[in-house]
Amino acid sequence: MRPGPPTTEALLEALGAIEAQAREGHVPGVVLSRLLRVTRIVRQTLPRLANLGIGSSQGYSVMATVTDYLPVAIGNYLRLPRDWADTRPIAAGKSSVMLLVDQLDLLGTTMDKVYDAVNRADAEAIIVHGAFLEEKFGQASAGGVLGLGPDPGVVAPPPTPASPTSPASPGSAGAPAPSVNPLAPPE
Repeated sequence: MRPGPPTTEALLEALGAIEAQAREGHVPGVVLSRLLRVTRIVRQTLPRLANLGIGSSQGYSVMATVTDYLPVAIGNYLRLPRDWADTRPIAAGKSSVMLLVDQLDLLGTTMDKVYDAVNRADAEAIIVHGAFLEEKFGQASAGGVLGLGPDPGVVAPPPTPASPTSPASPGSAGAPAPSVNPLAPPE
């Protein structure tokens, strides 16, 4: 009987082992920071991996990153003498440490894409639900207005002040009463 895919718990243990291996091997900070970025993204992804469906290519990428890609990359680097690995160009003018950094950056970018994919299903559910609500109840409101009174977006023009050259006394015949601006300070 063939064993099934590793459990979430087994993948989390493997992440811890990879981090411990890198720390114990005293990898340079540039390597450790990139490794920790990848393992952080994987940890965020694992609880939501079921959203991708069983046997998805993204799910496989996460599992393979934890069980194969990271351990092999870190292990290959740690087997080399440190001074040689960090200074000798071996491919395209890059040292082993720079090639490892490139590999970890690629894994980090890939895991970011997988994390986006696992969250996209729930994000799309929000969009679908919003469309349903709009269809059921009408257009979305502007910022939560309940529409119980006059439209607060429409502001009445301010009243025109009485002309200072035509002093009309309140109540005098033929003269309009002065307008009162409710926002003006009392006289």
